[in-house]
Amino acid sequence: MLGVMQAFRSPCDYRSLSAATAVFCAMLCLSGCASLSDWRHAWSSPSPAPAPSDRFPLPPEGTDIVGNLQVTASRYEDTLSDIARRYDLGYEEIVAANPGIDPWLPGKGTQVVLPTQFVLPGGTREGLVLNLASMRLFYYPKPVPGEPAEVITHPVGIGREGWQTPQGTAHITQKIANPAWTVPESVRREHAKQGDPLPPIVPPGPDNPLGDFAMRLSLPSYLIHGTNKPWGVGLRVSHGCVRLYPEDIARLFHEVPVGTQVHIINEPYLAGWRNGQLYLEVHQPLAEDTKRWNGSLKPMEQVVVKKAADSPEKVDWEKAGIIAREARGIPVPVTSGSPDLAELLAKAPQVSSTPPWAPVEYEKADPEQRAASANASTGN
Repeated sequence: MLGVMQAFRSPCDYRSLSAATAVFCAMLCLSGCASLSDWRHAWSSPSPAPAPSDRFPLPPEGTDIVGNLQVTASRYEDTLSDIARRYDLGYEEIVAANPGIDPWLPGKGTQVVLPTQFVLPGGTREGLVLNLASMRLFYYPKPVPGEPAEVITHPVGIGREGWQTPQGTAHITQKIANPAWTVPESVRREHAKQGDPLPPIVPPGPDNPLGDFAMRLSLPSYLIHGTNKPWGVGLRVSHGCVRLYPEDIARLFHEVPVGTQVHIINEPYLAGWRNGQLYLEVHQPLAEDTKRWNGSLKPMEQVVVKKAADSPEKVDWEKAGIIAREARGIPVPVTSGSPDLAELLAKAPQVSSTPPWAPVEYEKADPEQRAASANASTGN
């Protein structure tokens, strides 16, 4: 049905709410500052070629990590959102990885961590796996005969608190290019109360929150789609739908067939093996889980013990606790005697903030407008 205009009913929205989320993001930026060290001054060698961060060879069973940590130096005109999009990272991913750095004015020469290494979610490596806690999607395409298997990963925006993206198993039922959006009555009522009425239908075009491509899920009213507000990717800003950068959905749309299984999970704690080392990757739990767990690290401990199998005594539990509390979204080895994050960063390649595969400037907007867009709930 490519090229066919289709109206969707979905719990999506496209207008900005207040910038209250900015307070949350500011707090996120300031967390974990104690972990910073002199790694920022460790480089002297020329910049190597940057490594793409969206497509990797699928490792064999028993190896659970793809990609490698990288570091860049920002230009005067860069924001963390600019750099994140060029490296296919989400807003909260890059902010959490860089505590203490102003996301909108990092400054010329500021060294920025690129969290381009990922622990693959547990479970079956097939279809689409969407991890709500990491706000990241993993796609395992069926291998082409004679070619190695691969995994494709992209950052996503998900449903805000009160409009959660549901967990569970679904499948792709329909793919539509140039979708129109039929605004759900619940969303129209919400906006009407705020004095911001929405039209019944938003046609395809630059004002459409679904972007240029949408894939309908078997979960009623939920979609995976593009966006006309890319600075919200990597935030909880929708009424439940899953949004991707326009360039990511444009590729994924043509690669994911109708009928593909979609597994929606919520795993803030991810443990995996690589080269004989057990790694732990931690994301800030969703607000609902933070309230329920009340600061307990039991969920983290359960994940690590399960992955450590017969060798939990080899885990540096003090180090694991620090990683869990900082929640920087970076895989760090927790095997006793393994290097800490500062050592990993000191050895990470320092690459250009403008990789050759990405435009230096996407749709350039005023920084204040981009900040408001990224920090606003736009519902789609």
